[in-house]
Amino acid sequence: MPSSVASELARRLARDAEAVCRRYLSNGRREGRYWLVGDVRNALGRSLFVRLTGPESGKGAAGKWTDAATGEHGDLLDVISESARCADFVEAIDEARRFLSLPRDDPQTERVTSHIHAPKASSEAARRLFHMSRPITGTLAERYLRHRGMTTLHDLDSLRFHPRCYYRPEKSFAVETWPALIAAVSDLDGKMTGAHRTWLDRSGRDKAPIATPRRMMGDLCGNGVRFGAPLDVMAAGEGIETVLSVRSLLPTMPMVAALSSAHLAALLLPSALRRLYVLCDNDAAGKKASAILVDRATAEGIEAIVLVPRLGDFNDDLRRLGEDALRAAIRTQLAPQDVERFLTLSA
Repeated sequence: MPSSVASELARRLARDAEAVCRRYLSNGRREGRYWLVGDVRNALGRSLFVRLTGPESGKGAAGKWTDAATGEHGDLLDVISESARCADFVEAIDEARRFLSLPRDDPQTERVTSHIHAPKASSEAARRLFHMSRPITGTLAERYLRHRGMTTLHDLDSLRFHPRCYYRPEKSFAVETWPALIAAVSDLDGKMTGAHRTWLDRSGRDKAPIATPRRMMGDLCGNGVRFGAPLDVMAAGEGIETVLSVRSLLPTMPMVAALSSAHLAALLLPSALRRLYVLCDNDAAGKKASAILVDRATAEGIEAIVLVPRLGDFNDDLRRLGEDALRAAIRTQLAPQDVERFLTLSA
């Protein structure tokens, strides 16, 4: 089969990328400019991203996909081959040709069915918990963050404090209450989709002495805890403390905490973004997630720059090396125009 035939079929499929996804990746759903699903074989989940809009070729092309969990990527012809379990490439070509000759489903029906898999109860519970909590100023949550070295703690609307947040140990019906830092997880439109809880020791100097002091709830994949209004430049990292450590020195740069390495790799990026700083955790999972996010950003025409800490993460650097040493290290890694625009001067 000539490669030109496959290329032409892939281009034709990309012109109607959403229809391809609705048929062959039916366990997913549209979110912004992407179709999200578990993998190229149509598993439930949200680690595979198919770009639904964009040019026919080059960076950010429509129909291109990346699996944030594995780093694999391809086009819609690959999707058809894998999801339809085609025996070989010739069978995949035949299946693609059959699809392109089929009538499309009614658009109104597609709009209704696109929300079938949307999470409901857990996201609603997250919103209720967040609104029951209060701003962190003067609370144990603020004391905890300051004890972790944070100095810039203004404009933190995405963080709140709950004095008696329920905690249930795994494999137990017993319920405890601990003070907790509550973080709102939101999507690109600012809609709250989930929450992250960090239970705290009653002194506010450390996390609570429980088995799992951090837990997530709601719809997190692709979303994150956001600090600052969207601009053409932003930074993204795994943990809230990692992101706030860098924000102490770059207080006007928008930032987002994805909450885990897997979620960092799968983070959805704003359409107006032109440069992304990836705050890499210095371990194998962090490096892999950073590399996947960089590849995805680059494919969308976004300049991606990885900022690397000297120790395990940027909060380790802040607490153990000090603010001046962290500022000097970050200064050398920023684009020159962003040093003047975002970096605070040493006191």
